[in-house]
Amino acid sequence: MESFKELIQTYKRQDPAARTHLEVFLTYPGLWATIYYRIAHFLFKKNLKLLARIVSTFARFLTGIEIHPGAVIGKRLFIDHGMGIVIGETAEIGDDVQMFHGVTLGGRGNETGKRHPTIGHHVLLSAHVQVIGNVTIGDYTKIGASAVVLKDIPTGVTAVGIPAQIVKRAPIISSEIREEEKSG
Repeated sequence: MESFKELIQTYKRQDPAARTHLEVFLTYPGLWATIYYRIAHFLFKKNLKLLARIVSTFARFLTGIEIHPGAVIGKRLFIDHGMGIVIGETAEIGDDVQMFHGVTLGGRGNETGKRHPTIGHHVLLSAHVQVIGNVTIGDYTKIGASAVVLKDIPTGVTAVGIPAQIVKRAPIISSEIREEEKSG
């Protein structure tokens, strides 16, 4: 789990509108949703599930961002604006993911077991993206605004539309990946 300082630095680095660490601390709901999620997730793992859900509901009330405490979220999640984001119980999110308002990582109904998406590392989920069901989005992938993802999306592509279709395949330069892994 990242430190509080690292989380604030992530917001400062990702958002050109962020002027100071104090501004990020006081005014970024994505930061607070992540902090409350970390507390709720800790409680959830300790089998204090009701208390975890109370913390996550309080966070949703404060931030407009709903993250189930059972979800697994990597380091340096950046939530920009955030209002209306929903992250389901069995969702898994990798490191260095950028997520904008209105994103849903949801299930398809009354399924049991793994029923929410798995999001790789270094993924961009634009505004109002809906990723539904037990699907995987590969590392270094971009999903365009308002796309609906119903099937797996491979590594290093850009997908848009309803349903989401691949429109661009970007070659991933292995040296760039190694550099990011060293600094991450």
